Amino acid sequence: MNGTMQYTIRPYDTIWMLAQVFNTTPESIMEVNPGINPTNLQVGQVITITPGNQYYPSTPSEFMEEGMLGNGLMDLENYFRMLWEQHVTWTSNVVEAIIFDLPTLELATQRLLRNPQDFANALMPFYGEEAAREFADLLTEHLTIAAELVKAAKAGDTNTYNDANTRWHQNANQIAALLGSLNPYWSEEDWSAMMEDHLNLLSTRTNNLLEQNYAQATAGYDDIELQALEMADMMAEGIYMQFPE
Repeated sequence: MNGTMQYTIRPYDTIWMLAQVFNTTPESIMEVNPGINPTNLQVGQVITITPGNQYYPSTPSEFMEEGMLGNGLMDLENYFRMLWEQHVTWTSNVVEAIIFDLPTLELATQRLLRNPQDFANALMPFYGEEAAREFADLLTEHLTIAAELVKAAKAGDTNTYNDANTRWHQNANQIAALLGSLNPYWSEEDWSAMMEDHLNLLSTRTNNLLEQNYAQATAGYDDIELQALEMADMMAEGIYMQFPE
């Protein structure tokens, strides 16, 4: 991509993180935004960014604008596969950072919490701002409850773990209900089963990490990834069938 673009600051954004996303440098961002306070970015603030040659656009329409879409269903599948891959990759990073007290926890959490907004940007052209925001809020809740679960499991706090686990499954059902209401080709029952599999796979891998069953935990990530790709394809196929134009 050549030239500059306008970017609206989201919760948890930092200059360093934006530089990574848009394949540029903090110095470059500062140069084209004189007067910006890099330690006090304001949500809703619009800044100018000069992206590098390779970065992931935030919506399917950006792919279209850059001539990157052209194969219909395959392009949608690739886009949503990217989002779900990022979801499980950064979830894994945060889980491991919590369990092993890694110094990457704060930055990994910031990056993970950008994922719901990326999903919202992808869904908004099809379902509008309100539905996209509702999905982003539910997915953010999914992530924050997951962090509670990992911390409680690590601490051996059974009561807190059970409470969080109940809320986690309720949240998964809410996500399934929302998706089922948006698209006639998305079944609430199918999404509920998908989300249940997702939670169970994440829980199993977390327990294996806590019990130092590292071979099983490593193999478990493959299962998580494959299941996430199934969710991505189901999401893309439903949109393609609902909006064939």
